[in-house]
Amino acid sequence: MEDPTKAGKRFRILVCIDGSEESYKGLRYAAKMGRGVDADIVLLNVRPLDQGLRSGGLQVRVARENMLNWGLELPGLQYLKKGRDILIELGNVQKDWEEKSMHTDVEGDPLGDNKIEYINKSGKKIVLKMKVSTDVASGILDQWEIGQYDLIILGASSRWAGVAKSFWDPAVAEKVAVHAPCSVLVTRDLEIGHGHLICTDGSDRAMDMVEKDAILATRCECPISLISVSPDVEGEEDAKMNVQKAKDMLKSKGFEVAETLTRVGHPVDEIIEAGPDYSLIVVSDSGKTGLARLFMGSVAFKVMQKAYNSVMIVR
Repeated sequence: MEDPTKAGKRFRILVCIDGSEESYKGLRYAAKMGRGVDADIVLLNVRPLDQGLRSGGLQVRVARENMLNWGLELPGLQYLKKGRDILIELGNVQKDWEEKSMHTDVEGDPLGDNKIEYINKSGKKIVLKMKVSTDVASGILDQWEIGQYDLIILGASSRWAGVAKSFWDPAVAEKVAVHAPCSVLVTRDLEIGHGHLICTDGSDRAMDMVEKDAILATRCECPISLISVSPDVEGEEDAKMNVQKAKDMLKSKGFEVAETLTRVGHPVDEIIEAGPDYSLIVVSDSGKTGLARLFMGSVAFKVMQKAYNSVMIVR
């Protein structure tokens, strides 16, 4: 599979910023992955409809102007400013880049959607966007429709820390991971530099995912490790063949594999146990869409829900 960025397609990362330390860890990871001239990074803060205006009676026009000049204290605004400063510190944005401000009216909200774009001479963009939506997850998914991103990065909800989840009120990260058409990285204590642990079962879908993530891992100079799990001892040789098959495929395409692992046991439990030694676990989507993913209870989504560290579902 050819890296799409080599064919002129830009690599676009959407980073969801909610002010949590986990969201900024995700941003730092995006900064490393999106350092190339072919990559754009969009920082997104979603605020509930009709809860954005706290301007002490200022006229809407004045409120908008102040916001676009970063002078009005609004929910989420300081989070985006901090994110911008992090990218400047990391060298992803230079002070001499062209700056553009844009506003879109949203019915029912006086401030609407607002964004600032920073553009360099090569066309690389860093975008800060405050978006209005009925709920956070819907706002993130709506933004994908606008930007057609390759990767969405967002922090895991605190509700996942051993608290039972309700089907009717899923965590934001889970809802986005279920419904987003692109790859989704859900971060938990994300530390850069420990590499990707890519899970494979030898299927064509898994092999396709292995190659896709190898491209992503290369972007951030992350070591690649492969794991396959057999549910019983009788299948252990098959698991070894799965990782060897993936390793040989990657080698033929110029990718280096740091290590291969095989485990015997319940796939979800074994993957989760191995995960903390790596920056993130990489799993393949089941191929189902929307609600079907929830009902299928695939290994990928169970790993995402239960893992102690970051998990990326590749599509």
